[in-house]
Amino acid sequence: MKGGAKLLAVCLCLATATVVMVQAEDPYFHHVWNVTYGTASPLGIPQQVILINGQFPGPNINSTSNNNIIINVFNNLDEPFLITWNGIQHRKNSWQDGTAGTMCPIPAGKNFTYHFQPKDQIGSYFYYPTTAFHRAAGGFGGLRVNSRLLIPVPYADPEDDYTVLINDWYTKSHTQLKKFLDTGRTIGRPDGVLINGKAGKGDGSDQPLFNLKPGKTYRVRICNVGLKASLNFRIQNHKLKLVEMEGSHVLQNDYDSLDIHVGQCFGTILTADQEPKDYYMVASTRFLKNPLTTTGLLRYEGGKGPASTQLPAAPVGWAWSLNQFRSFRWNLTASAARPNPQGSYHYGKINITRTIKLINTQGKVDGKLKYALNGVSHTDPDTPLKLAEYFGVADKVFKYNIISDSPTPDQIKNIKIEPNVLNITHRTFIEVVFENHEKSVQSWHLDGYAFFAVAVEPGTWTPEKRKNYNLLDAVSRHTVQVYPKCWAAILLSFDNCGMWNIRSENSERRYLGQQLYASILSPEKSLRDEYNMPETSLQCGLVKDKPKINPYAGA
Repeated sequence: MKGGAKLLAVCLCLATATVVMVQAEDPYFHHVWNVTYGTASPLGIPQQVILINGQFPGPNINSTSNNNIIINVFNNLDEPFLITWNGIQHRKNSWQDGTAGTMCPIPAGKNFTYHFQPKDQIGSYFYYPTTAFHRAAGGFGGLRVNSRLLIPVPYADPEDDYTVLINDWYTKSHTQLKKFLDTGRTIGRPDGVLINGKAGKGDGSDQPLFNLKPGKTYRVRICNVGLKASLNFRIQNHKLKLVEMEGSHVLQNDYDSLDIHVGQCFGTILTADQEPKDYYMVASTRFLKNPLTTTGLLRYEGGKGPASTQLPAAPVGWAWSLNQFRSFRWNLTASAARPNPQGSYHYGKINITRTIKLINTQGKVDGKLKYALNGVSHTDPDTPLKLAEYFGVADKVFKYNIISDSPTPDQIKNIKIEPNVLNITHRTFIEVVFENHEKSVQSWHLDGYAFFAVAVEPGTWTPEKRKNYNLLDAVSRHTVQVYPKCWAAILLSFDNCGMWNIRSENSERRYLGQQLYASILSPEKSLRDEYNMPETSLQCGLVKDKPKINPYAGA
């Protein structure tokens, strides 16, 4: 049966001299989500938002490693809809990834059931819509994956576990913002910042988002679910102990504040060790000329006194942020989702078989703003790339490897628009370099994988820069930022077959083409490497009426 490791219970029934064998899979957890439009006023102005089961933000998913998560999504919007599970690796199962390159969107008025496992994963993640510009209207929520009871975590059990979703926000509707992009304009700067869907008034009238018991510790998971702005998060009079980052336990340092870039999640421990009263959580934009700030209230039980109106100051400049990135280290002795120590995988001793340099650029095509990687602005064809490949019609939909692994200035100067798909050999160990020649901070995410973020440095990348790599305890994660006029290098083994999205987490840039897909095919077409397309999968484009096939054989 599909699923994770199976437990075998053997009951010896001596009276009848029979043996009854019962198989039990990893636990199943079922959810039904109704996706609708609603009205909310996050910045004090009524506007259309996307609700899940009437909630904005959507419900938190609370899971444990290897659980089967079943979510039946009913799309009650007036246009197609998809959700991606940011950071969930979907081992052998890109059919559940929720991007336009892997799945047909759920038509208006229809439903689709996702079924996935956070296989051998723990940590803090979130989900959000990938269709149209829906992310600007909501439809996002937290997704936590707890460690199994058998496997210890490197901190004491907290009193409670809180999810904090921070994001920039626009008062214009998602349809208006999409229209800006479709007509070649930028969406401009955001109008404000939210914490869990709200902007604090800061005048003493706010209701607390969380309550704390004096002396207790709390797990606080902070995710930047916004559209484009890097955000700094801090709490009055409190330090945050960083314990986990995007699925990895890290060395536990205390921070006055944390820079969290778009698409990133940090797991922290907060100790309620201050005078019992109210305190503000603060989130503010980074790298904008005029920062935007919001607050959310923490309240000590039994405390007396309002929170101080004196908010802690945010850091200044990207050099501070770069130095903070350098302070993050993998905890080599902690267990991950499996009992073996994280440091048992010696990534720094593996030979690199291929180097792919990805350079982000922007320009105009036919007078309209476009963003590109290595000179190609990706466009999603009507037939999802994965389905075209699976049904043997890829040659009618896209071409592999239309970009160079090491582009020249001429190759990135003139932007062309077409599907951008890299063909990557299964189980090769690859170096990917993101090079940012622009003046804004970039944030890059890879679906289906965790990678080792071994360096972020100023200047342009050359092979000699490898001497600056952290080849011992770089954090294994799924999103990395690249500062202006800088580069970032990541290392990973492409061992998860499927079609996987590499994208800018800046939604404006992603929508206008700054993304591509990596195709990793099973060399033996074996179920050991990849699942067959689920019977319930939607079909569209050139494969809409084709009968289902099962090309992968058993192990």
